[in-house]
Parts: sequence; structure tokens; C-alpha cells
Amino acid sequence: MSHVRDMSLADYGRMKIEWVRDFMPALVAIRERFEREKPFAGKKITISIHMEAKTAFLALCLAAGGAEVHATGCNPLSTQDDVAAGLASMGVETYAMHGVSSEEYKELLVEALSCHPDLIIDDGGDLLDLLSGEYAHLGDHIIGGAEETTTGIHRLHARAKAGVLPFPMMNVNDAKCKHYYDNKYGTGQSVWDSIMHTTNLLVAGKSVVVAGYGYCGRGVAMRAKGMGANVIVTEIDPIKALEASMDGCRVMPMDEAAPQGDIFVTTTGCRDVITRRHFEVMKHNAFLSNAGHFNVEVNAEELEKMAVRVFKRRNDIVGYELPDGRVLNLLAEGRLVNLASGNGHPAEIMDTSFSVQALALEYMLKHGAELSKEVYEVPREIDETVSLLKLQGAGFTIDHLTPEQEAYLSDWRV
Repeated sequence: MSHVRDMSLADYGRMKIEWVRDFMPALVAIRERFEREKPFAGKKITISIHMEAKTAFLALCLAAGGAEVHATGCNPLSTQDDVAAGLASMGVETYAMHGVSSEEYKELLVEALSCHPDLIIDDGGDLLDLLSGEYAHLGDHIIGGAEETTTGIHRLHARAKAGVLPFPMMNVNDAKCKHYYDNKYGTGQSVWDSIMHTTNLLVAGKSVVVAGYGYCGRGVAMRAKGMGANVIVTEIDPIKALEASMDGCRVMPMDEAAPQGDIFVTTTGCRDVITRRHFEVMKHNAFLSNAGHFNVEVNAEELEKMAVRVFKRRNDIVGYELPDGRVLNLLAEGRLVNLASGNGHPAEIMDTSFSVQALALEYMLKHGAELSKEVYEVPREIDETVSLLKLQGAGFTIDHLTPEQEAYLSDWRV
């Protein structure tokens, strides 16, 4: 039975789900095929992804394919209670509430797994953590699953290397149709949409420090530059650092960037990217935000210990007054700023990511029994299928090689 905050919110939640559906043509096309073929008939699927409208439509797509879907969130602050209620009212068992404690969040995850699923979709690895520990018995029917985000992929590879991955998992995060568009264009837009909405302040003319220059960091930096910011990038990878410099960003260690930044955005997937020694030299009224998965990139515990006063400044902004009178502003408790204080990625972006998720799960259903307990890359044909569906939905067509061109490219003698 669903466990949501307030079912009276269901009407507005359904409205939000129906809105995004109109901007997700690839997933609509996949849903139509799933409705005809019922590939998941008789199977149970548990998904743990940020509980908002695009996720809800993915859940409905899987349900249309015949699955019994159990949906929960992957971050207490990214759950939208109206969407959770709307999804529950549309026949998907839903276990998600905004703003719950860590213990309550874990209980919701366990509820979602209590169906003993055949397949899972994870975002950050919370389901897998439970299924690898005290709740391993809930995974006794699992064929395999798919992982959505960079942090979760790091954990999957670590488990596989240690020989403790309990079942095969698909690396959806590194599919081209995911990280090319979702991480770069989705994160780039949604982070700034959230920061600007939350602060109601200008970006132009400010110094923006982006920690990490993977696809997420590139997107955040690109949009900041487009709005007139002076962008500084911090990196540990010399190749990415060089790329950032050629993209017009200044590159330096965080120790040097800390006193210069007005707005900080972490995108590394690692912990302790911004810590006490950085807080000690930051400007008065600097803004700290995180666009990585977990709230460990900005060390809020150290910041709180340093503060003589902690106070709410606006919705989703907490001020930390330091002994010398400076105030540092933490957005969304250091959680994913684009979801904890925003609406997440645009629907058109999640259309590609969730289309890959749906097809990757179908692939896992068909082939999981043959696979070892390892991490697998998304097959190229899934990326190509999703790209073509997306192009068709936008009214675009592309060229194709002629037989003569194929022969030219494949024969070294010509």
C-alpha cells in the first residue's frame, strides 16, 4: 500500500505528470510499444529515483509494459509530495515523502523493496546498499538492475572489483544519451534555474567556482559563462583541467579559488571538496551549493561547528555566521540544489535519460540470467534507438551512408 504525505494533492500531481508527458516523445513511443508487447508482464520493479514528474512518467511507462511497479525517492528533499500522491492515484505503489529524517527515508526504501522485486532502478546506490546488507533477503528474486548516476556507478565498480556485487547492473549513467545530454545540458540549466530562483540574485559579474569538470561541471560552467559570470574551475584530473582552460575558464586549486568565489557549485561525486580551511577565507555572503549526488561535497558539519549563529535566510537557504561576522550561505542543506530547491532537469532532457532506463531494464530482463555479477555498459543500439526516437519526436531526419560510402569506409584498398 502506498505511503505518501497527502493524497489530497493527487490532482495537481497528476497535472504535473501529464504536463511532462507532452514533452517526452521518445518515452511516449517506448510506452506505446510496451503497452502492445507487455515485456514486463508478471514482473515486479522497484525504482529509487528523485520523486518528481518525469520519474513518475517513467514508472507509468514500466507499468504500461505489464510490471507491478513500486516507486520511491532517492533523496528526502527532492521528493515532491503532490507528484507522489498523483503517481499513487494512478496505480503505482509509491513510498515517498518530502523532508523525512534519515531513518524514515530508509524505511520508505525498505517498503519499496518489500515486494521482492525482479528488477531495480537505483540512483546513487541506496537500494543496492540495503540489498547487500541486512535486507539481502528482499533481493532473492532479482535478475538485475540499472544505475542512474555517477556516484552510484563509482560504488557499483567498487563492489564489482571487491567481488560483492549481488547481481548484474547496467551502467545507464555512462550511456551517451544520458551523460551527453542529462549531465551537461540538464544539469547546466537546472542548477542555475534553482540557484537563481532560490536566491533571486544576479549571476552576471559574479565569480563562480565550479568544482569538477566532468559533464555536469562543463554544463554548469557553460551556462554560468553564458550569463556573464567569471568562471573558475577546480579539478584533480589534468586532462579535464586543460579542457576547462581551453574553454575559457580559469583553473586553480580550491585553496586559491575559495577567497575569490561568490557562488560555489560542486559537481565531483566525492566528499570534502569544500571544508573548514576554505570557509575560513571565503567572502562575506558567498553561496555554497552542490550538484553532486550526496550532501558530502560541502562539509556542512564543519561549517556548523565554526558558526556562532545558524539561521534561515530564505526558503532553502541557511546562513552560517562566523566569529568575524562573515556569513556563508548554504543552499538546500548541501543536497542536490537542482532538485532539493528546484524541479530538476527539463522534461526534454529526462526524455532521453529515462528512455535509456526503460530500454536498459528491458535488456536486463531478457539477458540478465546469462550475465555475471558485473557492471555492464548500455549497448550501442539502445543509445542509437533513443537518439532516433528523440530526433523523430523533434521532426528531424538524418543522412545514411550509401552502399558505396560503406564500402569506401570499410576497405583499406580504396
